[in-house]
Amino acid sequence: MAYWLVKSEPDAFSWDQQVADGTTPWTGVRNHSAKLNLQAMRKGDRAFFYHSNEGKEIVGIVEVVREAYPDPTADEGSPWVCVDMKAVGPVPKPVTLAAIKAEKALADIALVRQSRLSVQPVTPEQWKTICAMGGVKKG
Repeated sequence: MAYWLVKSEPDAFSWDQQVADGTTPWTGVRNHSAKLNLQAMRKGDRAFFYHSNEGKEIVGIVEVVREAYPDPTADEGSPWVCVDMKAVGPVPKPVTLAAIKAEKALADIALVRQSRLSVQPVTPEQWKTICAMGGVKKG
Protein backbone atom coordinates (compact mmCIF):
# COMPACT_ATOMS: atom_id res chain seq x y z
CA MET A 1 0.00 0.00 0.00
CA ALA A 2 1.16 3.50 -0.83
CA TYR A 3 0.26 6.68 1.01
CA TRP A 4 -0.72 10.08 -0.33
CA LEU A 5 -2.02 13.50 0.60
CA VAL A 6 -4.82 15.14 -1.39
CA LYS A 7 -5.71 18.78 -1.01
CA SER A 8 -9.04 20.49 -1.39
CA GLU A 9 -10.31 23.93 -0.55
CA PRO A 10 -13.14 23.35 1.92
CA ASP A 11 -15.42 25.85 0.19
CA ALA A 12 -15.02 23.86 -3.08
CA PHE A 13 -15.12 20.31 -1.65
CA SER A 14 -14.86 19.67 2.08
CA TRP A 15 -14.25 16.66 4.27
CA ASP A 16 -17.91 16.80 5.33
CA GLN A 17 -18.93 16.55 1.66
CA GLN A 18 -16.58 13.59 1.15
CA VAL A 19 -18.16 11.81 4.13
CA ALA A 20 -21.71 12.60 2.94
CA ASP A 21 -20.94 11.42 -0.61
CA GLY A 22 -19.29 8.20 0.53
CA THR A 23 -17.42 7.48 -2.71
CA THR A 24 -16.46 10.45 -4.88
CA PRO A 25 -14.33 10.97 -7.98
CA TRP A 26 -11.30 13.16 -7.20
CA THR A 27 -11.69 15.45 -10.22
CA GLY A 28 -10.32 18.79 -11.34
CA VAL A 29 -6.59 18.11 -11.03
CA ARG A 30 -4.85 20.17 -13.70
CA ASN A 31 -1.17 19.82 -12.84
CA HIS A 32 1.02 17.26 -14.60
CA SER A 33 2.95 16.21 -11.47
CA ALA A 34 -0.30 15.75 -9.55
CA LYS A 35 -1.74 13.82 -12.52
CA LEU A 36 1.23 11.44 -12.43
CA ASN A 37 0.57 10.88 -8.73
CA LEU A 38 -3.09 10.10 -9.46
CA GLN A 39 -1.98 7.61 -12.11
CA ALA A 40 0.35 5.94 -9.58
CA MET A 41 -2.45 5.41 -7.06
CA ARG A 42 -3.69 1.85 -6.63
CA LYS A 43 -6.91 0.47 -5.19
CA GLY A 44 -6.51 0.27 -1.43
CA ASP A 45 -3.97 3.09 -1.15
CA ARG A 46 -4.73 5.61 1.59
CA ALA A 47 -4.52 9.39 1.52
CA PHE A 48 -4.76 12.20 4.01
CA PHE A 49 -7.55 14.65 3.20
CA TYR A 50 -6.09 18.14 3.64
CA HIS A 51 -8.09 21.36 3.76
CA SER A 52 -6.06 23.97 1.92
CA ASN A 53 -6.38 27.76 2.09
CA GLU A 54 -8.95 27.71 4.94
CA GLY A 55 -7.88 25.62 7.90
CA LYS A 56 -4.64 24.31 6.41
CA GLU A 57 -4.93 21.00 8.21
CA ILE A 58 -5.28 17.27 7.68
CA VAL A 59 -8.84 16.42 8.68
CA GLY A 60 -9.52 12.92 7.35
CA ILE A 61 -8.35 9.75 5.65
CA VAL A 62 -9.65 8.46 2.32
CA GLU A 63 -9.02 5.26 0.39
CA VAL A 64 -8.63 4.77 -3.36
CA VAL A 65 -11.48 2.55 -4.58
CA ARG A 66 -11.05 3.04 -8.35
CA GLU A 67 -7.77 3.65 -10.13
CA ALA A 68 -7.12 6.43 -12.64
CA TYR A 69 -9.59 6.99 -15.46
CA PRO A 70 -10.39 10.00 -17.69
CA ASP A 71 -11.61 12.97 -15.65
CA PRO A 72 -15.23 13.64 -16.66
CA THR A 73 -14.81 17.35 -15.83
CA ALA A 74 -12.02 17.75 -18.41
CA ASP A 75 -12.35 18.30 -22.15
CA GLU A 76 -12.69 15.10 -24.15
CA GLY A 77 -9.30 13.78 -25.22
CA SER A 78 -7.41 15.77 -22.57
CA PRO A 79 -4.72 14.04 -20.51
CA TRP A 80 -6.43 14.67 -17.16
CA VAL A 81 -7.45 11.78 -14.92
CA CYS A 82 -9.23 11.21 -11.64
CA VAL A 83 -9.54 8.40 -9.10
CA ASP A 84 -12.48 7.47 -6.90
CA MET A 85 -12.02 7.91 -3.15
CA LYS A 86 -14.10 6.83 -0.20
CA ALA A 87 -13.99 8.25 3.29
CA VAL A 88 -12.26 6.00 5.83
CA GLY A 89 -12.58 8.27 8.84
CA PRO A 90 -11.76 11.60 10.38
CA VAL A 91 -8.46 12.52 11.97
CA PRO A 92 -9.54 12.87 15.63
CA LYS A 93 -7.18 15.81 16.22
CA PRO A 94 -6.68 17.67 12.91
CA VAL A 95 -2.99 18.10 12.11
CA THR A 96 -2.20 21.67 11.09
CA LEU A 97 0.38 22.82 8.61
CA ALA A 98 2.11 24.65 11.45
CA ALA A 99 2.38 21.41 13.45
CA ILE A 100 3.74 19.57 10.40
CA LYS A 101 6.36 22.28 9.83
CA ALA A 102 7.36 22.11 13.51
CA GLU A 103 7.88 18.32 13.44
CA LYS A 104 11.50 17.51 12.50
CA ALA A 105 10.52 14.04 11.24
CA LEU A 106 8.38 15.75 8.57
CA ALA A 107 11.00 18.19 7.27
CA ASP A 108 11.08 16.47 3.87
CA ILE A 109 7.33 15.99 3.38
CA ALA A 110 6.05 17.26 0.02
CA LEU A 111 3.47 19.44 1.79
CA VAL A 112 6.34 21.60 3.03
CA ARG A 113 8.67 21.29 0.01
CA GLN A 114 6.04 21.47 -2.78
CA SER A 115 3.24 23.28 -1.03
CA ARG A 116 1.15 23.96 -4.14
CA LEU A 117 1.01 20.34 -5.39
CA SER A 118 -2.56 19.07 -4.92
CA VAL A 119 -1.78 15.32 -4.93
CA GLN A 120 1.40 14.31 -3.13
CA PRO A 121 3.17 11.13 -2.03
CA VAL A 122 3.65 10.49 1.69
CA THR A 123 6.26 7.99 2.94
CA PRO A 124 5.23 5.23 5.37
CA GLU A 125 7.28 6.94 8.09
CA GLN A 126 5.58 10.30 7.46
CA TRP A 127 2.20 8.55 7.48
CA LYS A 128 2.89 6.98 10.88
CA THR A 129 4.13 10.28 12.31
CA ILE A 130 1.06 12.22 11.17
CA CYS A 131 -1.30 9.47 12.33
CA ALA A 132 0.31 9.63 15.77
CA MET A 133 0.05 13.44 15.82
CA GLY A 134 -3.62 13.26 14.86
CA GLY A 135 -4.62 10.49 17.26
CA VAL A 136 -5.38 8.01 14.46
CA LYS A 137 -5.40 4.51 15.94
CA LYS A 138 -5.43 2.57 12.65
CA GLY A 139 -4.58 4.51 9.52
